[in-house]
Amino acid sequence: MEYSPVYHHEIPQDLAAIPGNIKDRIRKAIETRLLTDPISYGLPLRKSLQGFRKLRVGDYRIIYRIHGKKVIVLKIGHRKDVYPKVLTRFTK
Repeated sequence: MEYSPVYHHEIPQDLAAIPGNIKDRIRKAIETRLLTDPISYGLPLRKSLQGFRKLRVGDYRIIYRIHGKKVIVLKIGHRKDVYPKVLTRFTK
Protein backbone atom coordinates (compact mmCIF):
# COMPACT_ATOMS: atom_id res chain seq x y z
CA MET A 1 0.00 0.00 0.00
CA GLU A 2 1.53 3.33 -1.06
CA TYR A 3 1.08 6.35 1.15
CA SER A 4 1.46 9.97 0.12
CA PRO A 5 3.46 12.42 2.25
CA VAL A 6 2.10 15.67 3.65
CA TYR A 7 4.75 17.89 5.25
CA HIS A 8 4.28 20.56 7.90
CA HIS A 9 5.20 23.99 6.50
CA GLU A 10 8.26 24.23 8.83
CA ILE A 11 9.93 21.00 7.61
CA PRO A 12 12.32 22.93 5.28
CA GLN A 13 13.61 24.83 8.33
CA ASP A 14 14.12 21.53 10.15
CA LEU A 15 16.15 20.15 7.25
CA ALA A 16 18.28 23.30 6.95
CA ALA A 17 19.85 22.54 10.34
CA ILE A 18 20.72 18.92 9.44
CA PRO A 19 24.04 17.90 7.78
CA GLY A 20 23.81 16.91 4.09
CA ASN A 21 24.69 13.24 4.47
CA ILE A 22 22.00 12.83 7.14
CA LYS A 23 19.45 14.60 4.91
CA ASP A 24 20.07 11.95 2.25
CA ARG A 25 19.52 9.16 4.78
CA ILE A 26 16.31 10.81 5.99
CA ARG A 27 15.02 11.23 2.43
CA LYS A 28 15.79 7.61 1.64
CA ALA A 29 14.11 6.43 4.87
CA ILE A 30 10.96 8.41 4.04
CA GLU A 31 10.82 7.04 0.50
CA THR A 32 11.65 3.40 1.26
CA ARG A 33 10.21 2.82 4.72
CA LEU A 34 7.76 5.51 5.72
CA LEU A 35 5.77 5.72 2.48
CA THR A 36 5.63 1.95 1.96
CA ASP A 37 4.66 0.74 5.44
CA PRO A 38 4.57 3.44 8.15
CA ILE A 39 2.89 1.18 10.70
CA SER A 40 5.54 -1.55 10.62
CA TYR A 41 8.60 0.71 10.48
CA GLY A 42 7.53 3.40 12.95
CA LEU A 43 6.97 3.08 16.66
CA PRO A 44 4.00 4.62 18.48
CA LEU A 45 4.65 7.50 20.86
CA ARG A 46 3.14 7.79 24.33
CA LYS A 47 1.81 10.33 26.80
CA SER A 48 1.35 13.81 25.29
CA LEU A 49 2.27 12.52 21.80
CA GLN A 50 -0.15 9.60 21.81
CA GLY A 51 -1.51 8.99 18.32
CA PHE A 52 1.78 9.95 16.69
CA ARG A 53 4.61 7.70 15.57
CA LYS A 54 8.37 8.04 15.16
CA LEU A 55 10.80 6.72 12.59
CA ARG A 56 14.41 6.49 13.74
CA VAL A 57 17.20 7.47 11.33
CA GLY A 58 20.45 7.34 13.32
CA ASP A 59 20.25 10.05 15.98
CA TYR A 60 17.41 11.79 14.15
CA ARG A 61 13.68 11.20 14.43
CA ILE A 62 10.81 11.74 12.03
CA ILE A 63 7.58 12.41 13.93
CA TYR A 64 4.45 11.66 11.92
CA ARG A 65 0.79 10.67 12.01
CA ILE A 66 -1.10 8.39 9.66
CA HIS A 67 -4.38 9.70 8.29
CA GLY A 68 -5.97 7.37 5.76
CA LYS A 69 -3.49 6.98 2.90
CA LYS A 70 -1.52 10.06 3.97
CA VAL A 71 1.53 10.27 6.20
CA ILE A 72 1.59 13.68 7.87
CA VAL A 73 5.18 14.55 8.82
CA LEU A 74 5.20 17.10 11.64
CA LYS A 75 8.84 17.33 12.70
CA ILE A 76 12.29 16.07 11.75
CA GLY A 77 15.05 16.64 14.27
CA HIS A 78 17.74 15.35 16.58
CA ARG A 79 16.55 12.97 19.26
CA LYS A 80 17.65 15.27 22.09
CA ASP A 81 15.10 17.97 21.31
CA VAL A 82 12.61 16.72 18.72
CA TYR A 83 9.90 15.70 21.18
CA PRO A 84 9.43 19.00 23.06
CA LYS A 85 9.63 20.97 19.80
CA VAL A 86 6.96 18.91 18.02
CA LEU A 87 4.43 19.99 20.66
CA THR A 88 4.72 23.60 19.47
CA ARG A 89 3.56 22.58 15.98
CA PHE A 90 0.07 21.59 17.15
CA THR A 91 -0.93 25.20 17.61
CA LYS A 92 0.44 26.46 14.27
